[in-house]
Formats: sequence, C-alpha cells, structure tokens
Amino acid sequence: MPGSVLVSLLAVPLAALLWRALSQNFAAHIITHSAFAALRISLVTSTLTTFFTIIIGTPLAYALARWPFRGRPLIELIIDLPIVLPPAVAGLALLIAFGRQGVFGMWLGAFGITLPFTTTAVVIAQTFVAAPLYVRTARVGFAAVDVQLEESAYAEGATQWQLFRHVMLPLTARSLLSGAILCWTRALGEFGATILFAGNLEGRTQTMPLAIYLGFERDLGVALALSTLLIATSIVLLAVLRWLDHSTPDQ
Repeated sequence: MPGSVLVSLLAVPLAALLWRALSQNFAAHIITHSAFAALRISLVTSTLTTFFTIIIGTPLAYALARWPFRGRPLIELIIDLPIVLPPAVAGLALLIAFGRQGVFGMWLGAFGITLPFTTTAVVIAQTFVAAPLYVRTARVGFAAVDVQLEESAYAEGATQWQLFRHVMLPLTARSLLSGAILCWTRALGEFGATILFAGNLEGRTQTMPLAIYLGFERDLGVALALSTLLIATSIVLLAVLRWLDHSTPDQ
C-alpha cells in the first residue's frame, strides 16, 4: 500500500533513535548532571506555563465561545496565529518586544526588570507558542454546550459565576483537560522561540530540546536519552488524549 511508505517514513527514524539510545546505556546518560538539569527546567517551566495558561486562558476561551462582542474575530486571529507561526519568528518577536533594547524592554529595564535569557523568558516563550492550543480547545468545548442549558440556569436564578462553575466547567472538563495536555506537551517540546528569547544556558534556561541540540556537539548519549524520554512522554500523553476523545462526550 502507498500509505505504508509514509508510515515507514514516520516509524523507522523513531525506531532507530530508540534502538540507538537503549543500546548506549540510557540509564547512565539520563542521570547525568546536564540531563537532569534540563529535565528539571523543562518540567518546571512547562508546568508553570500550563498553570498560567489555564488561569488566564479559560476565561478568555469562555468569552470567545459564549459572548458576542466587537473585535472577537480579531482576537481569535491573534490567538490562533502562533499555532501556525514559525517558532523562530515567535522568538524574534519576543526579543524585539521584550529584549534589553526592545520596544518594551527598555521601559522594563527602567524598573530593573530583565526578561531575556532568564527562566522567566522560557515560560514566556512557551506560553506564546503553547497557550493558543489550550484556548482553542477550551473554546470549542465551551461552544459545544447546549444553549438551552445556559438559559435554564439563568431561569433558575443562577449568576454568571454559578453558571460557569456548576454547569460549564463540569460539562467541558474533558475538553479543558485535553487542552491542558496539548499545552503542556507543546511547552515541553518548545525549541525555536526559547533559544532565541531565553538562550541555552545550562541550569537556567536549557530545556530538554535545547540540551538535545547541544548534545550533538558535546554528548550524543545525553541527546539520545533525552530524546527517548520525550518520545515516551509524548506516547503516554497521546494515549491519554485518545482515551479522552473516545470517552463519553462532554454533553
């Protein structure tokens, strides 16, 4: 079948990478100082990115899905644009905006705030590229809730917060969880925007993808071990997403 060519093209490189990594003492390389530091920074920043995105992205997704207002198409365009934007462009845009000599960077510098090449910059870069995935998924979930349920809640005297807390959140729980998983996974694998805006400083801004990039020159074993860990994580999260997609619908 012609499709087998594409499947092979996708499967063979991954299988080769896993075989090479496991044949070079995976355990010894994954516990090295550089690998452990990159793993720690990736987990911390990805989790912070997802938490921050949920807090500010959920109300935005709800408003985009349920409230008609002027300028909504423009906001939706801005939210969706980073999904298709090349990561390098995202990193350059962040650097131009918040760099030391950037549009807002000089103003922040007057208050003693420096963002580039810090752990905070990693979170900002990850949020820029990963948050739209959560907002988009949550928006679809909120939009799918039957309008009659909303009208019934209002008829019973529910406030906007009570409607959101007791009707919307339970009905869209799986959609919100799917969006959070997509956001966390995208943040975990972010490379282009991070290396341009946050740099590749070991123990400070070097995430797993950056450590893999550097490993090609310094330690291929570490690069292979971290790559294997990212593949395993992606497989597990994809399995969870598939389970959520095939479980009972929200409504």
